[in-house]
Amino acid sequence: MPRSPLAYLSDIVECCDAIAVTLDGVDLLKYGSNRTVRSAVEREFTIIGEAVNSLSKIDPGLSVRISHARMIVGFRNQLVHDYPAILDSAVWAIAQNDAPVLRDECISLIDELQRAN
Repeated sequence: MPRSPLAYLSDIVECCDAIAVTLDGVDLLKYGSNRTVRSAVEREFTIIGEAVNSLSKIDPGLSVRISHARMIVGFRNQLVHDYPAILDSAVWAIAQNDAPVLRDECISLIDELQRAN
């Protein structure tokens, strides 16, 4: 049985929160030199990509309201299948700039879904 759109959106928010907590007080230099931190952040981005991909299958109308949904799935695919090409600075920038925006979008969608029910 597929999960609900609300569950996938909640997963995305939780992952964005985990990324923020993991990177609290960690600059790019520390990020690049700490494999455990990099692995944790990349794992959260992988889950985010899977959640967006699953959401696009069960509710395409909702997933298109997530900015750069296809790019998020593509980033997940790169993390999983082309990991040697991943630049720490790119992951860092996405974590700092894009993840907070994604989190806010998903919070808004969650609020909207909950009001509709």
